[in-house]
Amino acid sequence: MYHKDTIAAISTPLGEGGIGIVRVSGPAAEEIARSFFSRKPSGGFQSHRFYYGEILDPDSGDCVDETMLVLMRAPRSYTCEDVLEIQCHGGYLIVQKVLQLVLRAGARLAEPGEFTKRAFLNGRIDLLQAEAVIEVIRGKTEAALALAQHQREGLLSKRIAAVKEGIVTSLAFIEAYLDFPEEDIDLPGVHQIKVATQTSLQLIEELLSGFQQGKVIREGVSVLIVGKPNVGKSSLLNTLLKEKRAIVTSIPGTTRDIIEEVVNIKGLPVTLLDTAGIRDTGDEIEQEGMKLTMEKIPLADLILFVVDASKSFDNEDMLIMDAVLKRPFLVVANKKDLPTVLQLPEQIGSAPVVAISARDGAGIEDLRTAIFERFVHGQALDGRDFTALSQARHRDALDRSKKSLLSFLKNFAIDIPFEIAAIDLRDALHALDEVTGETTTDDILDQIFTRFCIGK
Repeated sequence: MYHKDTIAAISTPLGEGGIGIVRVSGPAAEEIARSFFSRKPSGGFQSHRFYYGEILDPDSGDCVDETMLVLMRAPRSYTCEDVLEIQCHGGYLIVQKVLQLVLRAGARLAEPGEFTKRAFLNGRIDLLQAEAVIEVIRGKTEAALALAQHQREGLLSKRIAAVKEGIVTSLAFIEAYLDFPEEDIDLPGVHQIKVATQTSLQLIEELLSGFQQGKVIREGVSVLIVGKPNVGKSSLLNTLLKEKRAIVTSIPGTTRDIIEEVVNIKGLPVTLLDTAGIRDTGDEIEQEGMKLTMEKIPLADLILFVVDASKSFDNEDMLIMDAVLKRPFLVVANKKDLPTVLQLPEQIGSAPVVAISARDGAGIEDLRTAIFERFVHGQALDGRDFTALSQARHRDALDRSKKSLLSFLKNFAIDIPFEIAAIDLRDALHALDEVTGETTTDDILDQIFTRFCIGK
């Protein structure tokens, strides 16, 4: 059990609200509560029971606020320590005054993420589950929230445990041989080592294959809308957002700056960027807008190359095509409600083409599906068992584990002595332990928990 001093922090957002919560965790939690809380009626505390009363300033005897207070005794709490939560009115000054009383009574201000860090250090959750807490808070879509909740519930940890099981099985056979070399491992045992290791390797590869998908669900993607003036870029943005965000006129060059908005496309957080139309112009402000557009093209995860289906592909379209050909892009043929004249040049190749009408919304759902499929490839994002790697730390550790398993199988095939071959298995296991926190260094732990807000 991890024991240290008693910490405290405000756990609700600063500002005005109905309720403000001050959280305390550590061995002095109950003593702190007794130092300023006056129960109505008076008496002691039972664990996990709310009490109504007043917070009194011990120095002046003045009432600071009327509150509800709950004490959760170890180990049945978020941190596995004694935890005190004080619910007061949600005014900025009131919550700060309550926190100051708690600090005067012997607690210290918690560091970012320290409550969750204590839950991890005390064994209530593993590191994967701890990391998921911040993702639950930051989730922008149902899919991102589901991914984070499933990781918090331990589904990803179970998949990692399944990988470790095969490695541990192989090590057990090898250790048995090293301990009792005079009793040679029989052929079925040798075969089982190979099968168990290959099974673990396959499970790692499955997890690694889902990393990019998990990453885009968690972080979202940027989609840049480009095209020449008056092809309907701003109308497309408004239609995807289902609100009038960009000015739409028949005057070329209306959009001078980049307009950025976030939209939820089938559970995927998508940052849409509407850009200045690219054309030959002497307008200095418009030129600056086009310069910004060209700078954004190499940075976007996907480009929507919007063309006017009612007109021929011209030199301005060709200029834009040359800029986007080396990037992931979809061709959006707008104005399908008008007679189609457009013929795409051969350089476009096999790039997906979606015909739409930003004016009446025709084809917009097809476009949303095309954007989604570009990143998620048809995976259902709301299934109860849906989980995936989403952070580079996890991917890097699993990649190292994979390399160690491949090295083991290669050496195993050429009869390298077991005591040498087993080093690779132990390295693979060590890398997996980094993911769940069994062998993670303090520096990595600090990097993880400083991402949290104070009070969580």
